Amino acid sequence: MKATSKHNERIAKMKFFSVYPHYVTKVEKKGRTKEELHQVIEWLTGFDENKIQKLIDDKVTFEEFFLQANLNPNAKLIKGVICGYRIEEIDNSLIRQIRYLDKLVDELAKGRKMNKILRE
Repeated sequence: MKATSKHNERIAKMKFFSVYPHYVTKVEKKGRTKEELHQVIEWLTGFDENKIQKLIDDKVTFEEFFLQANLNPNAKLIKGVICGYRIEEIDNSLIRQIRYLDKLVDELAKGRKMNKILRE
């Protein structure tokens, strides 16, 4: 599936605070915790719980969110399909980073073991 620049721009401008509650709901419905979600976000971005809350309060876009992130060097090990796109084939680095987060949340909700999610 090939994404258009308009599609990529729309995703980049989405507000993290508007998607975050959906992440929480998704993992909690499957028996995982908000703390585990934060662990996954921290592994990917370097953001601790206070920073995550500040980004939510500041209503940052995903573009601003990932500009502030210190992406884990092992993030490149995140592979597979999410939202119809093969992550390793996404050309746009910001969109690839957003899809990394989506994939990790998905893996958490599907009950994957934390050490596997964190690519240990």
